[in-house]
Amino acid sequence: MKKGALLFVLHAHLPYVRHPNYDRPFIEENWLNEAILETYIPLLRVYRNLKKDNVYFRITMSFSPTLSSMLVDPYLQDNFRSYIKNLIDLSEKELNRTEFDPHLNYLSQRYLEHFQDTLRVFEELDGDLTKGFKEFLEDGSLEIITCPATHGFLPFMESEPSAVRAQIRNGRRAHRKIWGRDPKGIWLSECGYFSGVENFLADEGIRYFFVDTHGIENSSPRPKFGVQAPVEVGRGVFAFGRDPESSRQVWSAQDGYPGNYHYREYYRDIGHDLDFNYIHHYLKSDGIRINTGIKYHRITGKQEFKEYYNPDAAMEVCGNQAADFLNKRIAHANSYFAEHGQPAIIVSPYDAELYGHWWYEGPQFIEFLFKKMHFDQSDIQSIHALESPGIVPRIQSVKMSMSSWGENGYGDVWLNQTNEWIYPHLLSAAIDMHGLAHVYKATKDAWEIRLLNQMGRELLLAQSSDWAFIMKTGTMVDYAVRRTNVHINLFYQLKELLDQKKKDDSFLEGIESEDNIFPDIDYKDWL
Repeated sequence: MKKGALLFVLHAHLPYVRHPNYDRPFIEENWLNEAILETYIPLLRVYRNLKKDNVYFRITMSFSPTLSSMLVDPYLQDNFRSYIKNLIDLSEKELNRTEFDPHLNYLSQRYLEHFQDTLRVFEELDGDLTKGFKEFLEDGSLEIITCPATHGFLPFMESEPSAVRAQIRNGRRAHRKIWGRDPKGIWLSECGYFSGVENFLADEGIRYFFVDTHGIENSSPRPKFGVQAPVEVGRGVFAFGRDPESSRQVWSAQDGYPGNYHYREYYRDIGHDLDFNYIHHYLKSDGIRINTGIKYHRITGKQEFKEYYNPDAAMEVCGNQAADFLNKRIAHANSYFAEHGQPAIIVSPYDAELYGHWWYEGPQFIEFLFKKMHFDQSDIQSIHALESPGIVPRIQSVKMSMSSWGENGYGDVWLNQTNEWIYPHLLSAAIDMHGLAHVYKATKDAWEIRLLNQMGRELLLAQSSDWAFIMKTGTMVDYAVRRTNVHINLFYQLKELLDQKKKDDSFLEGIESEDNIFPDIDYKDWL
């Protein structure tokens, strides 16, 4: 019997950022481009390398419906083609600029090769990265789960059950359309749990979700096995709690792995460092300096001066840290097994974008970790969530209270003086949507159905937890405020057309073209 099992979870999410009908560039569309370049394709490379080397691995990834929808969108796929070709042009120019600095020239050559290979992988999949991930979904290495439709923070919708149901149902429906199967699990947005959400999950056939450590530890009765075993919270739905130590080793701002001084410095980018007259043509950002993804420096230390990045030194550190992470999990599993007589389920969840985007070496850390787990030890194994009932002999049933994985562990991040103004609008619209679904539940009028479905899309998009989060963090606040206002205003403009029976097809078609997510949406989800 193995002494423990590692449940390694990557939460992949971006808000729906798609603006095809504007002349001025939306810098926010680069969020997806950067994530494809720095996280999603690097993760695909890791999975391919593991498979090529016959490494057994089990990783769980949540792809939010907004992200999945963007990955299969032709407009956004063409956006990425333009983005990566622009970087190839820039890196070729950098080869000439750095000709007389051997180390910079070496780095610029690496970037050029990296960008060229990224474009090759992208085109090999016809621009649809879901095809690449499906290969590992089919062979069982990867389990892909869903999220609420637009990453809405469900605890703040508890008073409106139809809003919760619509978020979960459209999350499940979009997942099936894009990934070809119903999800077994869900990543509750921000790990936001409230008592009773398991009923909505069970109604959609969802069997498990994840919570932060205190969500499990504060349960009633207090779980005997803590976060080292799942708990059942009602109707056969399981909750898995985050292991705090494996989280701290990666997430800690003070001593987490990504802060090692040999790693690439995220905050030094040639988009900000180089002369504007040289770089501005490649920024494509309406005169605003933005990151290009070409970064020549390492973290070095807390001082302003930064030394050049050395990829080989960074890889050596990365391999050592993967070994350290694995050894600590083995020690934990052995200690737990000796005390409790059953294996520990060690849940290690992270934002996927940490690996590659924020922590450039992160994907290589994952590759090193699973190779070492496969070749160098026999105490622990990687698993998917629903394999755990076959590993631990006893699963306790408990009642849990509201929790999240946000700062302070509850809802402070998404409800505070920076963003509280949005909730009267969101809740009023949810109430109106519920009422209209009942009023028009028997309609056969195709125009009314289109209008109601688009109202549902606008409400879901307004409910994204990203907008409140951005308002709290103070970055791109204008964009988050605008998105909230735009979707709520469109919701009520559509409602006015419905109330007045005013058929403005050009207006409706324009909105359907811009906010085209969830083609299978059904306004009756709000009944």
